[in-house]
Amino acid sequence: MPIVQFTPFSSLVEPNFWHALTDLKIDVLRLSEDSVSITGSYASGRSFVDRETGKEIALGCTVDIGGEAFSKDVQVPPHSITATGIFKNYNTIEEFKAADKTASFNQAADEIWASIEKGSTSLLTHFLLITFADLKKYKYYYWFAFPAFVTKPAWEVDGDWRGASDQFSNEALNTIFNTVHLSPKPFFLVRTSGKAPEIGPIEEYDSFFKGVPTNERTIAFLDPSAAPSNPGWPLRNLLTYLRYHFPSAASEGFRVLCWRDTEHVPHDGRWKSRFGIVRTSGEGGKDRPTAVGWEKNVQGKLGPRVADLAPMMDPKRLADQAVDLNLKLMRWRILPALDLDKIASTKCLLLGAGTLGCYVARTLMGWGVRKITFVDSARVSFSNPVRQPLFEFEDCLNGGKPKAACAAERLKKIFPGVDASGFNLSIPMPGHPIPPASVAQAKQDVATLERLTDEHDVVFLLMDSRESRWLPTVLGAAKGKIVMNAALGFDTYLVMRHGARASLSKGTRLGCYYCNDIVAPADSLTDRTLDQMCTVTRPGLASIAASTTVELLVSLLQHPDGINAPPPPPQREKDIDEDSASRSVLGLVPHQLRGFLAEFRNMPITGAAYNRCTGCSDTVIDAYETRGFEVLLKAFNETGFLESLTGLDKLYAEGEAALENVDWEIDDEENDM
Repeated sequence: MPIVQFTPFSSLVEPNFWHALTDLKIDVLRLSEDSVSITGSYASGRSFVDRETGKEIALGCTVDIGGEAFSKDVQVPPHSITATGIFKNYNTIEEFKAADKTASFNQAADEIWASIEKGSTSLLTHFLLITFADLKKYKYYYWFAFPAFVTKPAWEVDGDWRGASDQFSNEALNTIFNTVHLSPKPFFLVRTSGKAPEIGPIEEYDSFFKGVPTNERTIAFLDPSAAPSNPGWPLRNLLTYLRYHFPSAASEGFRVLCWRDTEHVPHDGRWKSRFGIVRTSGEGGKDRPTAVGWEKNVQGKLGPRVADLAPMMDPKRLADQAVDLNLKLMRWRILPALDLDKIASTKCLLLGAGTLGCYVARTLMGWGVRKITFVDSARVSFSNPVRQPLFEFEDCLNGGKPKAACAAERLKKIFPGVDASGFNLSIPMPGHPIPPASVAQAKQDVATLERLTDEHDVVFLLMDSRESRWLPTVLGAAKGKIVMNAALGFDTYLVMRHGARASLSKGTRLGCYYCNDIVAPADSLTDRTLDQMCTVTRPGLASIAASTTVELLVSLLQHPDGINAPPPPPQREKDIDEDSASRSVLGLVPHQLRGFLAEFRNMPITGAAYNRCTGCSDTVIDAYETRGFEVLLKAFNETGFLESLTGLDKLYAEGEAALENVDWEIDDEENDM
């Protein structure tokens, strides 16, 4: 009798699976090589008729692996059967090549055999998948194994496989179809001793077939093969299961129905299902047989396959995943608690699109921030591109492009996934009176700045002048926003976070940019020499200050208290307890940093809020919230208004009076001179 030739399983992997594997590797597995469960599915065999030759061509006997393969509740397609497996990913291509594949295969085969010994058919289509995911190049090396046991002597078929309609009546096949159509079963029993065929589970072989003649007992399985004379791979382990538990029946022969009609009843009576009687001599032992089942590659050899997704992926999606990949790698070994989603969802408003603004934007993108908005009133000049990395020479021509819009457009060219926009806007400033004819425009500009502040989580103060930072300081304090400030000297810089409003903060309130001053911001732009009109700094200083500002923000975002994070105590960092409240997962969250490039030194400083501050004191904030643009206009136009509002004028008077009441002793030697 002919030996039964089984059609082996082959894998059919959907592109979405590789995206799911990428997410699993980056977010869950990281450097772990632990095995995880995976789920695929298979359906009945399919074929098509060649139009030229008229011959029927069978399609492959496939196990489909989709994007939900790692989910706990996988929804398989209609008329399909679930197949579970073990998945193992290696961290390097060398580990993948050198892996003990035999041991992994035998472990999967042992699991199948253990289930057979227990009398279960749940793992008869169990499989193994090993991979290496090259996430930089989007290449995935993979190798499937579908373990199936080798029966000795081999299974033989009486005559040949024939159509199911040769053995069963059309009414019987209709009954079977109606029974398994809505709830497909991988394996089942059929008895035809009654008026109509009855269906039962394989595990109830003895009780289901009790008293049923041998010629009315049928073993059935959903067959993923469409080859006329080659049943699918699942039959191999099913026959092993039957031989183990019913060895005498194996010698007599099993009537096997390869069920392939799952979608509709054929109207022409041409059922695709096949029938045959198979048997093997000998009873076999109770020891696990050898197993085969590694999938062959496209060259027909035993070896792994490669899926190269890069050519078929959207370049924008590639960029998006690559940006996230570099960040998520931080969490593998170094910072498992790093909350990247919090950073990515932070909306940042950059006031100033100059040297600081360009470097801040680039560093924010490096951290995965997706929403960046620029505000600036200047145009790109010929001196800008060499110091400001978001501009090029062409941007300076014809009077120069507006800086804010140009910077935003350049960000999108660098990384299309960023939501960048620019506003050409002048920020009204104290000491710069607004003419009556321009009041309406100034009011509109203030309203725009208020709206932008509301729409963002963080406000960066990156302007050239001291007084231009006043209005954003007031708005940020009033609206409870994180305000980050960076200012440059020739070889020094200041980076600071403004303290939260008193009603929001915990403990001592931290100061803002103006809290150390006893003078209100005034006009610092008029009557300046050329060197005073430009920010003259050492070329590397701006990038250092900008990067430090962003890093301080990210540390603040990672702190459990957020905007209210306390600064480190006034002691050396090495003496600070690792569990100090001033730490986030990224380390300390200082209030201010003073950098000295001449000495290559940073100095953390903590400054308390000043109750007469012209920028963040409750007096100023309450006046703004009560009187709105009216009080702002007074601050812009009236010299001494902020001093009067905050009480600084009284402080001056008290100081002058104190000086007048001091009896100065004049040295005789100085008097002689």
